[in-house]
Amino acid sequence: MTMQAIRIYPDPVLLKKAGPVQNIDGNIKEIVDCMVEAMYGNNGIGLAAPQIGISLQILVAGFENEWQAFVNPKVLGGEGEAILGEGCLSLPKILVPIKRKEIIFIRAWDLNGKDRFLEISGFPSRVLQHEIDHLSGILIINHVSRLKRKLLTNKLRKDQKRSQIKRQIS
Repeated sequence: MTMQAIRIYPDPVLLKKAGPVQNIDGNIKEIVDCMVEAMYGNNGIGLAAPQIGISLQILVAGFENEWQAFVNPKVLGGEGEAILGEGCLSLPKILVPIKRKEIIFIRAWDLNGKDRFLEISGFPSRVLQHEIDHLSGILIINHVSRLKRKLLTNKLRKDQKRSQIKRQIS
């Protein structure tokens, strides 16, 4: 697999719930490798499979040149709350303040198919919550009012139009 392009809103794959992975095989590991390449190639710190057009419950997150894959992740609970502005590779140039749990407890498979239970706190917790939202078809713009969402999507469309025009001129 070669590096996949990041899907941009309103791509339909971003708006639907991803299906569960049935077993970890070479194909899943190849998808993860492709996701890590796309994440780092786009200066990201997290990526969900739907963001490269694959509707499966897989996400990767990378901190300080180390990454982890999470397959079929589920948030089991959380503690505390904090608000922070979040961006998204699938919604370029948009920043949305989002309230998230400070600590989360998740269950996920690793790439060996081992069931893991993890407690994650701080910024990594936020990243995982963001990516797990993607697996349910939830984007950062779904965390704001309908009016704010409309303003943000209009801004995104204008930015996309400008980019297309610039590409045609070049």
